[in-house]
Amino acid sequence: MIYITGDMHGDIERISERRLKKLKEGDTLIVCGDFGFVWNGGEKEKKLLKELGDRKYNILFVDGAHENHELLNSYRLTVFNGGRVHRISGHLYHACRGEVFTIEDKKIFTFGGGESSDKDMRIENGMWYREEMPDKAEMEHAAVTLSENELKVDYIVTHEPPSLVKSTMLLRSGSIDSVNRLNGFLERINRECVFKHWYFGAMHEDKIITPVHTAVFEDIIPLS
Repeated sequence: MIYITGDMHGDIERISERRLKKLKEGDTLIVCGDFGFVWNGGEKEKKLLKELGDRKYNILFVDGAHENHELLNSYRLTVFNGGRVHRISGHLYHACRGEVFTIEDKKIFTFGGGESSDKDMRIENGMWYREEMPDKAEMEHAAVTLSENELKVDYIVTHEPPSLVKSTMLLRSGSIDSVNRLNGFLERINRECVFKHWYFGAMHEDKIITPVHTAVFEDIIPLS
């Protein structure tokens, strides 16, 4: 079984066995960005990452804006179910941007990245990484990957939503409409690709936005 959940930001409660007791050996939990457990490289963190990697199910996360991208990119590149990943520990993987994974006969396209709203403060604290926003090469790679799959996948998992979805959510909440070039790129994918459903985590809501777009935060959603 495949399950989807949202941003964790290194919250131990979110990864507790109690919350995830439904997952069995061979299952896969996909996290929609801002995983946050790969952060400082300390011994306590390494011990926790080993514990997560030793679990009987797989954990695959896309990156968000609040990540230590430098540390993530230091892990060994390998292949998991047809897509490139950084293997963090055991069954714990970071999904590289623009990959398609075939899990339980389902094709899942992933694309991480985001833009931190607290960028200025993080720059001052030395915890902002330019890599949080995908570059041209990563977007081109994603386009090639989708083309190789004939612009058709079963599911799309990202951190940020497409621009029209994001604008709708912001306007409904009375917030200022604020989209970036990443949202625009995802909107192109939204228009040109055939898919069953799209899940994203950046908006920190558990809500069905359209029949094919779901914002996910704390829910753990099974893909049937």
